[in-house]
Amino acid sequence: AAAKEKKGAPEGAGADPLLGVLWSPSGMGIPDTLPSTWAARQDTTALRTALGEDIAGTTLLEGAGPPGPHPALPEPKGTISNPRSGCREQETQERTMPGMLFQEDKQTKLHPLVSIGGHGAIMMVQTTHSTPAQLSPITAEAFCGFFLSRPLCARDKSSASSLQSLSWVLGYNSSLAVHSLMDGEDLVLLYVSSHTVVIHDVLGNRQSHLQGHTNVISCLCVSEDRRWVATADRGPDALIIVWDSFSGIPVRTIFESHPEDGVSAIAISQDAKYLATISAGTVQRVCVWKWTLPTEKPMCSTELRPEFGHQEYVIFNPQNPREFVSNSKTQVIFYLWVSRDIGSCISASLLSLQTFNSVVGHFSQSVFHFNNSQALTGTSAGKLVVWDVVGPHTPSKELQAKPHSMKATKLVPMQKDSLTVLKVYESCIVTGDVKGQVKFYDGQLQFLTCYSRSKVGPIRSISFSKTPPDPPSSDSSNSVSLTLNRNFILSTSDATVLRVATDRTNFEKVMEEAKKAVNAVACHPRQALVAVGSDCGLLKVWDYQQTKHLVSRIFTEAGIQCLSYDPQGYFLAAGFTDGSVYILDAISLQSSCREFKFSRGPITHISFSHDSEYFATADEKYSVTVYKSVLQNGSRRWEHLAGLHSHYKPIRSILFGVQLDSNEPRLLSLGEDRQLVEYDLNSSSKDHLVVLHRDRIEQMAVPLCLAWYPQLSTESFILTANNRYKMKLYNTTTKMCRKTLLGPTYGSALEKIQILPPTNSTDPQKRYLAYITKDKVGLQILPVDGNPHKSSAFICHPDGVSDLASSYDGCYVFTVGGNDRTLMKWEVNLNALDAAASLGGEDLIPFYNLLDGGREGEFFRELEDYFYYAQLRSHGIDTLETRQVSTHIPLEEIPSVMRAMGFYPSEEKIEEMINEVKFSKYVDTGEQVTKINLGDFIKLYINHRPAFGLSMKKIQQAFHVLGYDNENGDKVIDRGDLLLLLQCRGEHMTEDELVQCLTTLLGRRPAGGGSEPDTYDPSGAAALTEEEIPAEITAEIFATDILGLPIAEPEKKNRKKRDESLIYEDSES
Repeated sequence: AAAKEKKGAPEGAGADPLLGVLWSPSGMGIPDTLPSTWAARQDTTALRTALGEDIAGTTLLEGAGPPGPHPALPEPKGTISNPRSGCREQETQERTMPGMLFQEDKQTKLHPLVSIGGHGAIMMVQTTHSTPAQLSPITAEAFCGFFLSRPLCARDKSSASSLQSLSWVLGYNSSLAVHSLMDGEDLVLLYVSSHTVVIHDVLGNRQSHLQGHTNVISCLCVSEDRRWVATADRGPDALIIVWDSFSGIPVRTIFESHPEDGVSAIAISQDAKYLATISAGTVQRVCVWKWTLPTEKPMCSTELRPEFGHQEYVIFNPQNPREFVSNSKTQVIFYLWVSRDIGSCISASLLSLQTFNSVVGHFSQSVFHFNNSQALTGTSAGKLVVWDVVGPHTPSKELQAKPHSMKATKLVPMQKDSLTVLKVYESCIVTGDVKGQVKFYDGQLQFLTCYSRSKVGPIRSISFSKTPPDPPSSDSSNSVSLTLNRNFILSTSDATVLRVATDRTNFEKVMEEAKKAVNAVACHPRQALVAVGSDCGLLKVWDYQQTKHLVSRIFTEAGIQCLSYDPQGYFLAAGFTDGSVYILDAISLQSSCREFKFSRGPITHISFSHDSEYFATADEKYSVTVYKSVLQNGSRRWEHLAGLHSHYKPIRSILFGVQLDSNEPRLLSLGEDRQLVEYDLNSSSKDHLVVLHRDRIEQMAVPLCLAWYPQLSTESFILTANNRYKMKLYNTTTKMCRKTLLGPTYGSALEKIQILPPTNSTDPQKRYLAYITKDKVGLQILPVDGNPHKSSAFICHPDGVSDLASSYDGCYVFTVGGNDRTLMKWEVNLNALDAAASLGGEDLIPFYNLLDGGREGEFFRELEDYFYYAQLRSHGIDTLETRQVSTHIPLEEIPSVMRAMGFYPSEEKIEEMINEVKFSKYVDTGEQVTKINLGDFIKLYINHRPAFGLSMKKIQQAFHVLGYDNENGDKVIDRGDLLLLLQCRGEHMTEDELVQCLTTLLGRRPAGGGSEPDTYDPSGAAALTEEEIPAEITAEIFATDILGLPIAEPEKKNRKKRDESLIYEDSES
């Protein structure tokens, strides 16, 4: 490979680079190739031209510096060009710069923000100060095909209607670097918040959000000219995305780069042509990518031995893009790679106490020296390890092709405090430490200057202001002077960002965010205010219309778990991890009374009554505590009323309502113990909380959230959602389940629901519900009916959503992400949600599509047959009388048809289904319904059947709980025990019922048995059952031999394997 480079073989010319055997002198590399899984080819001509390459990929300026302004991206075919003639050519000639997302001047420019039009068209808006905006629509298909190099998928189409759009983000990932894109008259920062890259114009109070990752972003890097931003994530379907920070557009997406565990470290070369990535798996893989090439394969890759430690930092040599270095806490690895016939040279050495007779410490970051072949590594002992090439010195051009090794030659003590950041900038070496100090050194590690300030936490990153257009003088001292006079941005590990003006040694605090998990959010009931609380005790109140911080308070004793405003907006209640409750003034955050501490565990929920006379809390010890407002000495104050250990599993919701026949408040709590508890506040007294009703509302599912359903009909309801993707309506008085409905199915069940306030719509029946799942935020049109097109959801916090709140006018929804320490503000577009529901079809069309095969499928035809057979049964199979053809069947036939279609409800579920239909019109007409038509039956079937069918894993879990290990190590249940369990546990079966079911399932019904249950003769069936059922029953035998359900082939071949496959096909939702 080195010889070919010397002969002048053009890099990347012709076809895609050949992938050869990875090698290293020490045998550390192993042969490997990565197959391409991305069939589409990306048109990266403009990108490669911008990076100094011709169309064939040949380097035009080998070893050149950062790329200059790149020409406009080619316009996709089939799109409408801009009506203003020649404007594109004029724009490409203008000089672009970092932060142009927010720059406004009198020159015509391409507006960076992309908005989605009403018909799936993406509008690129161009503005001037003198003329109205000109719109150039680009279809969503063209946008995905050109910019993302893939066709528009269903997920894109669903999001293209902008049902919810991210409006603002508070908080950021303080473990990643903060980069300065512009510094001067404009201050533009780039940082990561959860799965979103935020470009923040601090002085202009504006944000642009780069969204594309579905997992939390784990690492990022920025090119020297601040134009190209590369981000990567960990987890399933991990991505590497390269963004153009000037326009906010993703220009390159690499799929399945490290499919095992994603990416832990990433770096971009000085010339911005190459990316180096290190995987996050136990066995780490290092890859080099030429990201402008239309291929999913890296230029080269190699695996690292586990003894190298977990490599968590990587950086290129600015003078040689073929060389880079990475380090773990204990090992530093140097790499040299060559393209075409690819080789990879790795050198690594382990330092110990004996190496320099001194403590080395853990490694933090490594860099290459700016004027020689050395490299430096900072350590936790405040020292710098100096690495140098072993062997005779060779010019840098020869180093590009010659394998070489590096060796630690010096250990230079710099200070006592641990070094956290090491950076080479122009002619200076810069360090940051755990005390918040930034120190500058020259090339000989001679101290130049120091910037420090008290109460600054450990430094996480240092980012200097952009290099001025004029290149620095060749005089080294002048270059050092320029560096020392350049402003820079500091970010600390305690979530603080500071701007340092070197001319005044002034530390200006730019951002200070939560240092620990953010779990609580609440919106003011009458003003545009949102309160956010974190585990570090920081409570902030923001004006979300002006996106301005108003007031904050830090509680040092404990972390904030939950927040709630009272309905009048005078008080803000805060619940803490130590069980204490504070009642604060809603504006000043000063305590209105002494704190209460009547709970033994962390407070999880707080709720106020509608008249602000009561508030109640729930805690992790399953207790509910009530507080009351009393008049004392002419002023109102809060006092503790009573508490009760009312649940035996975690409390999921606590909710105040209003009595139907009066204006008195009522209080309910819902727990994972399936108990809905209502309390009698009028009868309760000091230290005695009275329970009015205690109802078990679920048989098997676990209820997760609770809300008062809007008065959309004559009857009043309570709405719940459970862990089986079902939403249920209960009568507020009788607590009878009136409806069971299929809820949103977006990967996880609803964790919290909130009814949005009514809008200014003329239709009072139009109400909406906001909800969160494990990692998504969504909207639902009311009334709920099981139509999947009436809901939508978007990923908001991939690592988990902690809380949800909606603005008083229903225009915004706020979510907090717990450990990602961010709050996200989502703008709601209800018109788009209504449009999406209309496009999904009306009446039964959405429900037909949920059946296997749809309206024209075999499943529907079979359902019709069963439906009409049920009519025959209701009249008697053997009757000779004239039959009346009808479109209805009696309610008593519902269980038989349900079971015939593969849904086997319990007796309690059957009772709920029949009551749901029977009393559907009772409140309005006073009459009970006695029959059901086919359309209503389909809705009933869709809403009540399991959302995702029955899986083999569920049966195996039951056997794991009830069974024991036999001689072969299989989980089995004894035949006698199984028969006894079926007769004594759960919904009991009589002996005759059990024998009848088993003999029918086993296909051994005695001779002469008819199709009707009343013709069955059980004589001799018990002995027959013993013959057919083995003494020890496994989950597989129970599913296949007894129930007669098909399972996947792997289960048949190896019954010890636990497969998630469905055991019947007709249950897909």
